[in-house]
Amino acid sequence: MADSSTVTLGTVRSLLVDSSVYDSRMAETSKDHQFLGLTQEDTADLLPQVETRVVLVGEASNNEDLVKSLEAIKVMEVPVVKIKGGEPGTEGEKLIKSIVNMDINMPCIKTHDVREFGDGENAEFETVFVLTDFQSPDYSYLYKNDNRIVGPPVILHCAAREEPLPFSSRPLYCTTMLNLSLCFTGFRKKEEVVNLVNLVHHMGGTIRKDFSAKVTHLIAHSTHGEKYRLAVCMGTPILTPDWIRKAWEHRDDVNFGAGDEEFRSEFKVPPFQDCVLSFLGFSDEEKANMEERTLKHGGHYLEAGDEKCTHMVVEENSIKELPFVPSKKLYVVKQEWFWGSIQMDARAGESMYFYEKPDSPVMKKAVSLLSLSTPNSNRKRRRLRDTLAQLSRETEISPFPPRKRQSAEHSLSMGSLLDISNTPETGKVLGENTKPSKSSTPAPQKQSARWQVSKELYQTESNYVDILATVLQLFKHPLEKEGQVGGPILAQEEIKTIFGSIPDIYEVHTRIKADLEELVIDWSEDKSVGDIILKYSKDLVKAYPPFVNFFEMSKETIVRCEKQKPRFHAFLKINQAKPECGRQTLVELLIRPVQRLPSVALLLNDIKKHTADDNPDKVMLEKAIESLKEVMTHINEDKRKTEGQKQIFDVVYEVDGCPANLLSSHRSLVQRAETIALGDQPCDRGEHVTLFLFNDCLEIARKRHKVISTFKSPLGQTRPPAQLKHIALMPLSQIRRVLDLQETEECHNAFALVVHPPTEQENLLFSFQLTGEDTVKSAWLKTLCRQVANTICRADAEDLIQCTDPESVQVSTKDMDSTLSRASRVIKKTSKKVTRAFSFTKTPKRVIQRAFMTSSTPDDKSPGSGSEMRGRLGSSSTLSAIHSPSMVNLPSMFERKYHTFSRSTTHLI
Repeated sequence: MADSSTVTLGTVRSLLVDSSVYDSRMAETSKDHQFLGLTQEDTADLLPQVETRVVLVGEASNNEDLVKSLEAIKVMEVPVVKIKGGEPGTEGEKLIKSIVNMDINMPCIKTHDVREFGDGENAEFETVFVLTDFQSPDYSYLYKNDNRIVGPPVILHCAAREEPLPFSSRPLYCTTMLNLSLCFTGFRKKEEVVNLVNLVHHMGGTIRKDFSAKVTHLIAHSTHGEKYRLAVCMGTPILTPDWIRKAWEHRDDVNFGAGDEEFRSEFKVPPFQDCVLSFLGFSDEEKANMEERTLKHGGHYLEAGDEKCTHMVVEENSIKELPFVPSKKLYVVKQEWFWGSIQMDARAGESMYFYEKPDSPVMKKAVSLLSLSTPNSNRKRRRLRDTLAQLSRETEISPFPPRKRQSAEHSLSMGSLLDISNTPETGKVLGENTKPSKSSTPAPQKQSARWQVSKELYQTESNYVDILATVLQLFKHPLEKEGQVGGPILAQEEIKTIFGSIPDIYEVHTRIKADLEELVIDWSEDKSVGDIILKYSKDLVKAYPPFVNFFEMSKETIVRCEKQKPRFHAFLKINQAKPECGRQTLVELLIRPVQRLPSVALLLNDIKKHTADDNPDKVMLEKAIESLKEVMTHINEDKRKTEGQKQIFDVVYEVDGCPANLLSSHRSLVQRAETIALGDQPCDRGEHVTLFLFNDCLEIARKRHKVISTFKSPLGQTRPPAQLKHIALMPLSQIRRVLDLQETEECHNAFALVVHPPTEQENLLFSFQLTGEDTVKSAWLKTLCRQVANTICRADAEDLIQCTDPESVQVSTKDMDSTLSRASRVIKKTSKKVTRAFSFTKTPKRVIQRAFMTSSTPDDKSPGSGSEMRGRLGSSSTLSAIHSPSMVNLPSMFERKYHTFSRSTTHLI
């Protein structure tokens, strides 16, 4: 069969079946003739047959700048099309197109009547018409006859860049979207799409029906559809139709480019476009914030349950079961979907964030639900002790995994870690046949207070390192990661300002943790803790000041960026809701380095207290404490707040006998709570107790029964008399569990603390009833747990709270305010005072008289009561010389127990 191939010069649009092939000039054409199978001789024979010319139509002919620019253009691109392998229209037809550059033979022609040039089928001329108005009758005539049309910006563009006049199969007004490939999705009106496509073609862009890697921009009318999902995954810009319309308005600006990021950023499709959201389980404040951001990011919101809602965002931690059965069209998602969409600046896929009903945890009761009114008090105390051990077991921090015994029935739990040495056989086996290692639980033969505090130093150090790792891995590294969806969340300067020298601090404390771990595992009394701190003292001095000195700037940067950058706000919301973060804000996590060194110094001082004078570590500990003062000075200067110090001074003045070491530059008052003691510890049942919660300790003070005197300052100002009496200053690190006691008929507004002093083998229970009307129990307990978590460097503050049946811990508020109960407490106090009076021979006689006077009734006419007795003892000068009976010659066990509460509070600076 003879070859029927022919070569045609000029624009042959009627032969192009697939217009997309014709439009993709950059990808499917070449200026090499090899695609055509033409030789240089063939080209020389064919090209002279065509004359090239440029025609200025109407107003374009009167534009002098346009005429001058056109004179600078000497070359234009001319298409060459070869039909090969069959007749036109048959299956064997192949279209191969190439573009060649040809000199413009004729000078520009000016005309006001385009009809004199005929139609576009004239093979003698390659004509380009220049029009200023693409909506004029001249344009309609030329376009209908398949003529080549360009706008003035094309001429100006080519002249400024000394480029040939480009070829385009469609009318080309400007090059605003040159080299851009667009795809459309979500449009319902065909007329709107047609108008937008024409504008894109007029600006030099191309259109693709299917989304692929060649698409540079997706024009979306909604966030639904497969094309939208692919664009999000591939990082393709997703823009609104207004981007095209606005770019058309700039069509006469030769230097304007629609693909500029600064311009297109104004037209990004908001993540919640075409979405109606509802919110379930959030607080009023948080819900209002999310609703406001929904509107800001293109969505709408309705109340949960409305049929028009497309999404229901659920707070998964507070909602255990949905209040209704959602429809199949409703997306029920976790709040991470909401914040993740804002962070990406695109609607996230719902499948990854579907809300699932959590399994209801079954809490095992630690004690039997038998009646607690049994006369066997020993059994009751044993049950109570077991309950406290069970409650503290989950929060008992152990740096090592439990060492399992041969029998599964006797497997060692975290809560029984301190009980190993109490068993002689176990101690013998560990001492003779085993060698401590990282995989076994350390069990010194004698659990000294020095070992206890050293272990606490390691435990808090381990938690602190974990917090720093969370800051780096959860916040810093993701912000620095390249190729983020939606672009960088923060600038590099902002990231550096926020995190500063956190990596350096993390590195040095990781090494300190490793050394402390080795020391605690292979413990002996002659091991030196001070050497470890001294070893890294120079590294600490180098790492901390750069962070501490700019900490205020770091906080300000976080607050400013969170307000100004919604994506950063969403980024923080997502990460702060993760378990690793413990729902703490980034600022709360970043304050840990500011608090850590003072805590280390306090623990070192504790270790020194429990270190013998002949132990070489005594001197090393003193040097280690001194070595920390340089860094701590920077911390204290940055963190000192005048108002906070004033509050602490007010507490010292209000509480009689308050330890002076409460005054510390790193300490601040958090909250105050008025309570009534419900147990025998730390004071008598029924006593009015005031709890002062500081950031690292808890001051416990009872109401004074009689005001002694007033305080007069050196400036002559008289302060009111101290209304409270100091009981204990307890470090928050001793709190193992906070019990939220359930509301019952016999227990109302009560809570308890499971406390474990380091020198005690058993847990203690402090129970209280809140009496202040302005103190909400739930808020108080959360605040308390937050400060405890900060002190022991833990992120899971809410895990410290446990809702407990008051009967299981033998706590009741029944008849607490009754007359009979008050009388019973008076008698109990009197009996204690009498016992102390007869037990200690050095107790003044008038103390005994006061004890008896307390129990007398108003009707008692005996000589030793009433006004006569008050006359003898009413003098403030006499009373001021009398020590409180509770502070006179206390038994050694009682004194040791409560004086340990004030450890870790020595004022070092």
